[in-house]
Amino acid sequence: MDTGQGTSSPVQPKRRGLFVSIGLNVVLILLVCGLTLYAFMINVDLGDVKRRLSREAETRQKTEGYLIETRNQLTESLREIEQLKAQLTYKESDVQKTTVAKPALPVVVGFRSSLLGKGLVAEIENTSDRYLTVILAVRNPTLSTARRFKLDLEPKSRTDFGHLEGWQFASGDEVGLFNDDFGALKITVP
Repeated sequence: MDTGQGTSSPVQPKRRGLFVSIGLNVVLILLVCGLTLYAFMINVDLGDVKRRLSREAETRQKTEGYLIETRNQLTESLREIEQLKAQLTYKESDVQKTTVAKPALPVVVGFRSSLLGKGLVAEIENTSDRYLTVILAVRNPTLSTARRFKLDLEPKSRTDFGHLEGWQFASGDEVGLFNDDFGALKITVP
């Protein structure tokens, strides 16, 4: 009996060691597979983060480009505004000198009621013997509206100008007639 027990006992630890070894190998394989899967998922997430960062970097570059372009446009606009301000800073005496140096505009302006009943009509008469091209500038201070019109006036003729031609005159309108060869004629509609 002793010999039988001695032979059966060493076989059991060998089998047990084999099962433990197989179990450990399975656990290690599962652990390696799990780590590989985890590394793959981290790699995918890292790729997503890289793409997102790349898009954000592109967006930031575009935004910075737009910002630089907008700043340049603002600087250009401010420069233009300063140039326009400089052009508008004429001394009143300079304007009066150029106006006094020119002869009076040979035009007479009168107003009558419109035949169609829509406001007033300006009767513009050229009293000179030459053709005149004038700019008619009209402003309604009540409505804060203004327009400019180019008129060709024949010698010794009268031209009617009213709502059919583009402006319905009303009492208080400011009217200006301008020609480069003559001084400006400014009147207010009665």
